[in-house]
Amino acid sequence: MGFSIALIVFSALLMLLVLMHKGKGGGLSDMFGGGMQSSVGGSSVAERNLDRITVVIGLLWFACIVTLGLMMKSTG
Repeated sequence: MGFSIALIVFSALLMLLVLMHKGKGGGLSDMFGGGMQSSVGGSSVAERNLDRITVVIGLLWFACIVTLGLMMKSTG
């Protein structure tokens, strides 16, 4: 039960974090005007931290999926 709740929380966090990322162009962000902006410099510190947090939450999400799969396999 705990892993199911964690999966829901990590899924919601992952969706929010992905939506917070700046559009790089060529995707759905162009439809909403995201392709008009260009970053001349590199990534800011906030963007790099957002990338790191997204990767960590993604790995935790993946670990929950694997754990739930193993638990279902062993009980069923």
